Amino acid sequence: MPVTNFSFAEKYEYISGFNSFHESEAIKGALPVGANSPQKPPYGLYAEKLSGTAFTAPRHENQQAWLYRILPSAAHSQFVPIDDHTLSRKLKQIPNQLRWDPFDIDTSVDWVHGLKKLSGAGDPAMKTGLGIYMYAAGCSMEARTAMYSSDGEMLIVAQHGVMDVTTEFGNILVRPLEILVIPRGVKYRVDLPDGPVRGYILELFEGHFVLPELGPIGSNCLANPRDFQVPVARFDQDSEPWTIINKFNEDLFTAKQNHTPFDVVGWHGNYYPYKYDLGRFSVIGSTSFDHPDPSIYTVLTGPSARPGTAIADFVIFPPRWLVQEDTFRPPWYHRNTMSEFMGLVCGEYDAKSGSGFQAAGASLHNIMSAHGPDASTFEKASNARLEPQKVGTGSLAFMFESSLMLGVTEWGLETCQKLQPNYNDESWMELKSHFQPPK
Repeated sequence: MPVTNFSFAEKYEYISGFNSFHESEAIKGALPVGANSPQKPPYGLYAEKLSGTAFTAPRHENQQAWLYRILPSAAHSQFVPIDDHTLSRKLKQIPNQLRWDPFDIDTSVDWVHGLKKLSGAGDPAMKTGLGIYMYAAGCSMEARTAMYSSDGEMLIVAQHGVMDVTTEFGNILVRPLEILVIPRGVKYRVDLPDGPVRGYILELFEGHFVLPELGPIGSNCLANPRDFQVPVARFDQDSEPWTIINKFNEDLFTAKQNHTPFDVVGWHGNYYPYKYDLGRFSVIGSTSFDHPDPSIYTVLTGPSARPGTAIADFVIFPPRWLVQEDTFRPPWYHRNTMSEFMGLVCGEYDAKSGSGFQAAGASLHNIMSAHGPDASTFEKASNARLEPQKVGTGSLAFMFESSLMLGVTEWGLETCQKLQPNYNDESWMELKSHFQPPK
């Protein structure tokens, strides 16, 4: 049986701070002093470096962690493909506006088999682009099984259910209205203490998620660094056989090892998993006129080489006050050089009326696909009395926005059978002309 060194009350402890240098040890003195790799680390541990960037990356971009563990990660058998489960790389680019009904939860599968690729662009083998996935699971991962991705950094948006996520760095409890970011290469397992789970994943194949620049906003607001939570070190001692699953270029591989991967007694660095409570987001907005660009609701961004243009932005639409005068308050009609994938965690999105866009559903407005409020929302907002109004109460919508043209998988177009065939007709074909030329 595995031997743990924590009580249940101590299982979820966190350090605060985004992209800060942190250190944590489950046993006092586990971290060496004055050196990263001494000839004999404390307590007979192995020193192992986990690099999230090239060794020669500029200091302000460099991400790495030193792990002090009972056995090194290299001690495993050869990886072999899992033939019956591959995340599709084939994508079809479509100019149409797309929307999906809520995705089902398969209570018979775990996290690994509940991952489905919906959309994406680029190539993880070339470290370019991103992938968008849905996850839905009804049971914990198989005993003594862990997983990691070599493809990219995963941003997980919890929509339903509670996840107990064990990582090499410590344990993280993830609930709806929270996000979890797991860096490339970090091993984890997902247990379900309270039943089925469902949500969305944005995997960044290039670079890392960072906080957006604030510019004239100043030094605070949006997502503040102190609200991000990093797990503290804890470890197991388990010499039973373990299965390690690796997501590698969208294929899954498996290997065996005779020790737990969660044997890290201490660690230090700035490369680690973290979570964030979206309820702590400090919203700003227009207090005079015009609907502001959604970029002011950006929580995290995956920047490209072109300043101000993101491979992927994670944007939320939380409860907020609208006070603009003489203004059409919902988002304006627009065509965008960026692709917009939207999901709904809970409630009803204030820019969409009716039941078409539901919690656990999604929509995709690709590059230059025209979109905006549906006909009934337009009529309502055009004739509304403009008083201070709080919108989004009890609701949270979000957007994965990308500068890339997003393709859709066969699963998203056909297999899942959730694509709404009349989205365009029901949303915009009923718009009426209000043109009144001068007499």
